[in-house]
Amino acid sequence: MKFSVHQIRSRAREIIASRPDGIRFKQLVRQILADAPETSENTVQGSVYNLHEMYPQEIAKPSRGLFQPVDATKVVLPAPKVGACSETEFYAPFATFLKDDLDEVTVASHVGGNGFRTKWGTPDVVGVYRPTSSNLIKFDPEIIAAEIKVDPSQPVVAFGQAVAYRLFAAKTYMVMPRAIGEADLSRLEALAMLFGIGLVLFAVDPRAPDFTIRVRAQRFLPDTFYVNEFADRLKEMDRKLFEELFG
Repeated sequence: MKFSVHQIRSRAREIIASRPDGIRFKQLVRQILADAPETSENTVQGSVYNLHEMYPQEIAKPSRGLFQPVDATKVVLPAPKVGACSETEFYAPFATFLKDDLDEVTVASHVGGNGFRTKWGTPDVVGVYRPTSSNLIKFDPEIIAAEIKVDPSQPVVAFGQAVAYRLFAAKTYMVMPRAIGEADLSRLEALAMLFGIGLVLFAVDPRAPDFTIRVRAQRFLPDTFYVNEFADRLKEMDRKLFEELFG
């Protein structure tokens, strides 16, 4: 089957209307091509790239590459149920992922909770990249901090905390569930790239979280005052953990 331009746009409007959480440009093109495989991909792309301008009362573009029904942008969608999972169930698995898969740290461990008793919060997972005996050229240890959320409706909270950790950490990560809405994910990804913060997505299943890197964190020079303040608080809270991380 081959669609005309009119049929392409008509089908695209139907698809977008059925996706209150939004649909990305490439996904929309693929779905239309699946319905009419004989249609030229270039024709489909050229027919749908500006749908939000052609039908402004019907289609919105809340972020780059994302189409969403206008009505859906006017209401707050209920967050998907998180179930009985707790953030703490993902601390240890992410510490392992940070060390073994991303290879960002020499050692990593979970901290979490409110152990520092400060309004600036405590990272859920902390790792340290430090020189080993095999390194001929030694260097100062670097702290890597991560904030994990199982609630997909808290992207702003995760971002704010990850930014705060930049005071003492050379790299920071936001770890969000895949159930996060497309519009929120697009904005969070843009912020991650703008501020150099890492973004990881995962399945809210402690048995198989399947962490996937979306944006790798950039390295920054933290404030040495806050680096030492963090180290002091960590040592006071858990001396054994401090020694495990910093040797």
